[in-house]
Amino acid sequence: MRIAVIGGTGKEGRGLVLRLAALGDDEVLIGSRQAEKARATAEEMNRRLGRVAVTGLENREAARAADLVFLCVPYVAHEETLRAIAPELRGKILVDTTVPLDPQNPLRLKRRSERSAAEEARALLNDAAAVVAAFQNVSAVALQNLHHAVECDILVCGDDPAAKDLVIGLIRRLGMRAFDAGPLEMARAVEAITPLLLSLNRRYGSRRAGIRITGVEEDPTPSTR
Repeated sequence: MRIAVIGGTGKEGRGLVLRLAALGDDEVLIGSRQAEKARATAEEMNRRLGRVAVTGLENREAARAADLVFLCVPYVAHEETLRAIAPELRGKILVDTTVPLDPQNPLRLKRRSERSAAEEARALLNDAAAVVAAFQNVSAVALQNLHHAVECDILVCGDDPAAKDLVIGLIRRLGMRAFDAGPLEMARAVEAITPLLLSLNRRYGSRRAGIRITGVEEDPTPSTR
């Protein structure tokens, strides 16, 4: 499977690229508005991995070549980026990691509407792609450190059962615990956890705050629901 990480030159994107490429099972593409920046980041990732596992492309090229697309951009670039790659997403799965943080105060949300970023993505794409929300609460620092397991559970929201199950399976292959958190609308609640985690990081001098779900066991074999 070819997996593109749009916004793969940012902190969260780099972490996902490294984790995906380290698996060695899939072809990983970095997308950026600037192809040169994508290629430079891909070279950096390949040096860290000790092998050629990542390719850098312009955003639309990366989305076109991929089977599964991660969107890892700041909320201020969310709509513009989606509009640019929308023609390449038809019939594919889009995993939206975006959290609508207020640029003036990242300890609070600032949405354009009452919907989550992932719901806005689905509306913009007019249901041409299956949109799944995930990875909103995981630390970029934790993702980038391949020497340590990520101590954060991943909540996965979506309205397409097959797409959600595929993403949950991929997350578990990455060595993380993943939970079906319900329909895409639930991403609104998941997004709201991120400012809390950022506040905890600030208060306790950390960069790795995450969440753990207790009292619930992972479904070992996700099935179409």
